[in-house]
Amino acid sequence: MKAIAYYASLPISDANSLQDIELPEPVAGPRDLLVEVKAISVNPVDAKVRQNVQPEEGAAKVLGWDVAGVVKAVGSDVTLFKAGDKVFYAGSIARAGGNSELHVVDERIVGHMPKTLGFAEAAALPLTAITAWELLFERLQVREGNTDEGQSLLIVGAAGGVGSILTQLAHQLTGLKVIGTASRPQTQSWVRELGADLVIDHSQPLSEELKRAGVAQVTHVASLTQTDAHLDQLVEALAPQGKLALIDDPKALDVTKLKRKSLSLHWEFMYTRSLFETTDMIEQHKLLNRVSELIDAGTLKTTVGEHFGTINAQNLRRAHELLESGKSKGKIVLEGF
Repeated sequence: MKAIAYYASLPISDANSLQDIELPEPVAGPRDLLVEVKAISVNPVDAKVRQNVQPEEGAAKVLGWDVAGVVKAVGSDVTLFKAGDKVFYAGSIARAGGNSELHVVDERIVGHMPKTLGFAEAAALPLTAITAWELLFERLQVREGNTDEGQSLLIVGAAGGVGSILTQLAHQLTGLKVIGTASRPQTQSWVRELGADLVIDHSQPLSEELKRAGVAQVTHVASLTQTDAHLDQLVEALAPQGKLALIDDPKALDVTKLKRKSLSLHWEFMYTRSLFETTDMIEQHKLLNRVSELIDAGTLKTTVGEHFGTINAQNLRRAHELLESGKSKGKIVLEGF
């Protein structure tokens, strides 16, 4: 089967940083689906792994943790899906990625694809939707409905992949006042379209930007990028006993700064359930099905920012390059081999 992989961690400008290769077809385990990959999307984790994880000598490492496709075969213990089902999922970081014609994935982290979307539009959703959902409802413990009216959520990096779906979830499903950050006119416009009540510029001191906009403090913060650079401003902006959740990887974080206000810190990593095969691993199947229903109902919309064409090494290198520039908007998708 066709696949895109790398053999050594190289700058994305190097033609060998991602290569078109042939691999044997994978075999589904008892709880696995064998999926014919129709479309993928690219995430910052792809670039981080490529830059920092050196494959074993002579081994090809396949990236890609967002897939939309069709079930080709199922393992002996599968109960949730059958051959022919259209599915979408983010996969497991402990297994080979989905940048290949065929892919195996545990059924417990797979959802039924939205009926109203094509494969490319669906592929944009799983990883970011899982991350945003877990961050909002499980880490920050926000409740659905209007029970949190009068409270507020500041989303730092609201125009990115996770921010694009988190903004929608918070706007559509909660009573929170949603404040997004973006630094360029086009990304600020995008965040407003997604439902943010207010957009501020994260290239300026955040607490000062909030005060200029008439917001004294916020009760919740979702810090999706550059948490270490923004920490002092986030602590200043948060109300006493507020909650700070993050998804990025700061080299250092002085958490003693949170003590005076009794702020709580929450880390979201959507691979935790699949990596440790937790007892509640099937919750990702359930939430992806819920997202699919919300898409079909018109409550949420896909977050495709760029369609980069066919799934091949050249186009994936372009996608990684754009992600590494920090200037992407929404999700980058590729479709077909």
